[in-house]
Amino acid sequence: MLDIIVANKNLKGFYGDGKSIPDVPEIPIKHDFADQIYIRQMNMSAGQVVVGAIHNHLHAWFLLTGKVYIIESDEKIEHIAPCYTISKPGAQRVIYAVEDSIFVNIHKNPTNNKNIKELESEIVSMTMDEFNKKNNNLWVF
Repeated sequence: MLDIIVANKNLKGFYGDGKSIPDVPEIPIKHDFADQIYIRQMNMSAGQVVVGAIHNHLHAWFLLTGKVYIIESDEKIEHIAPCYTISKPGAQRVIYAVEDSIFVNIHKNPTNNKNIKELESEIVSMTMDEFNKKNNNLWVF
């Protein structure tokens, strides 16, 4: 599905370049906190595409409502809510919302930091070089 959107240059609803964290009103992000946990909720409308950054840590994500296709490591997987999975370090996703969807990432936050920019810097990398430096040259396969 994503290849058709990109091939036809139909980029309406396409957010992110994988080198920065999309911060646009069309895709609202909600931030919540529990003891040593950072919860990041992203609401996507049908037809939107998000290119995410590279995740630094093992974490869980949940699809609470909707249906999405996720491309990760050259594999396209359909997810239908409700579901969850575990994201490995080094994962970078392209998410296509087939239906209006609510996508939630659960990240560790051992210092209970509530500064979103600082948390984002800890949670994701913008390049594989940055990822490898933060993770002591951990190779991801």
